[in-house]
Amino acid sequence: GRPGLQVCRSSSSVDGAVQGPNLPSDMGGVEGNVGEQSDLLKFSNDIDADCTVLNICGRNDTSMLMQATALLEIKGIVVSGANLNAKEEGVVCNIFRITDRDGGKIDESRWPELEADLLKLLGTSSRSLKPAIHGDIQLDDTSSIVRESDIVALESAAAEMARAAAELVGIERGIILEAASATAGESSIEAIERMQIERAEANSRLERKISALEAILTTRRALIERSIEEMKKEAIPDFLMPPPISTTGPAAGNGYEIILQGFNWESCNKEWYKELIAMAPEFAAAGFTAVWMPPMSNSVSKQGYLPRDLYDLNSEYGTGEDLKACIDTLKEHGLKPIADIVINHRCAHEKGPDGKYNKFGGRLAWDSSVICSNNAEFGGRGERKQQEDYTAAPNIDHSQEQVRKDITEWLQWLRQSIGFSGWRFDFVKGYDGKYCAEYVNSTVPELAFGEYWDTCSYQDGVLNYNQDGHRQRTIDWCDRTGGTCAAFDFTLKGILQEAVSKQEYWRLVDNQGRPSSVIGFLAPRGL
Repeated sequence: GRPGLQVCRSSSSVDGAVQGPNLPSDMGGVEGNVGEQSDLLKFSNDIDADCTVLNICGRNDTSMLMQATALLEIKGIVVSGANLNAKEEGVVCNIFRITDRDGGKIDESRWPELEADLLKLLGTSSRSLKPAIHGDIQLDDTSSIVRESDIVALESAAAEMARAAAELVGIERGIILEAASATAGESSIEAIERMQIERAEANSRLERKISALEAILTTRRALIERSIEEMKKEAIPDFLMPPPISTTGPAAGNGYEIILQGFNWESCNKEWYKELIAMAPEFAAAGFTAVWMPPMSNSVSKQGYLPRDLYDLNSEYGTGEDLKACIDTLKEHGLKPIADIVINHRCAHEKGPDGKYNKFGGRLAWDSSVICSNNAEFGGRGERKQQEDYTAAPNIDHSQEQVRKDITEWLQWLRQSIGFSGWRFDFVKGYDGKYCAEYVNSTVPELAFGEYWDTCSYQDGVLNYNQDGHRQRTIDWCDRTGGTCAAFDFTLKGILQEAVSKQEYWRLVDNQGRPSSVIGFLAPRGL
């Protein structure tokens, strides 16, 4: 809510252009820092040419982001961007892009003072994004830290506001005295004009301090109201309570998205983009907020799931011009167009020197070096993949920096030039979720979710009641993305099919009284 602050994990412009800077996903190994910096907080003037980059690791909550921003503003630091990331083992990191009031980098001599203030404010708590399903659930020990940090923030903000108010009063007093003793001389007029400029600047500083204090108080009020509601409400399961009003996090839209799968397996036999254009008003009137589009690139298969030339948008569903017109129409009706991103594998255009299909054409003219070495039938010379193999096409080695750079540039083109609002990642079991986090952080989609298709647990052809292992694997993948992506809740799909068809509604609740699927543990990431 602050003018000029762009939080990269959730913001985007109306026309689809990426908002905010592309901040680094990790600040490990920062060079050139002054003195010994805390492992939880690091400054660097080397990562970005235009600003200082500040990395804060700790608990994952919006009040931390708000309080840190407020404290930086109190200290005369301008926060021009912020991004959410996750380091190893799920530790949540907020990366701030900061400058001084003149737009310059923060002098290294100020780092120790800022570090001390921030550490005092934020405490030292950190936790994983991944909930525990088996064994004891880790207790949330952040409540006392939140209370202590709020007191520190309030005291600091109040003191800074008092100093700013005293400065403004002093300037006002000077103007009054100068006007009372002034003659008609030009020197007196110039002095008063100079002090009026100083008054305007002092007034602006005071307003910033008031805003910072108000932000902290707002956080406190929210915490108090939440505590009161906890005391008032009846002892019923958490999942029966109304959902929170705040956003569910990075690439989660507004938290109340209703997504329509805008195609089926036979849609490729029609001029489908034109049909979607005609149906857009009906979709919007029905209450949908987003439309999952079919794979848009040139493909060996009609349905689009064996892509060949990623930049060629002429497919069985229509031409590139038809696609652009469809996207524009959907947006005109308030619908977010979601691209089906198939990047686990890619089909080659022709045979390479070894006589195998591994020579790619088009704008991304790769060769066998980008194919995982597991794919001997395609002559793969890349790294051996640890994830599931897709045998129908060459599996792409995402561990290579150039491959990720090429894919990121393609996604940015789809986002900014073509107009897609978000990503549906296909066959995410085939590559590490951390690469999805990199692609999401680099393109800032409004929505991002993955297809982690997994088989439910059965015994003699009967669906087992306990599906904890199945939903845990989906949660593990979401955690691997640093919480940047949701996932299809296939656990819910399997349980619902069995419960409804056989009227076994007891399946809908697990042995802890929670929903039996992903939403029982990680509701904001279950789709």
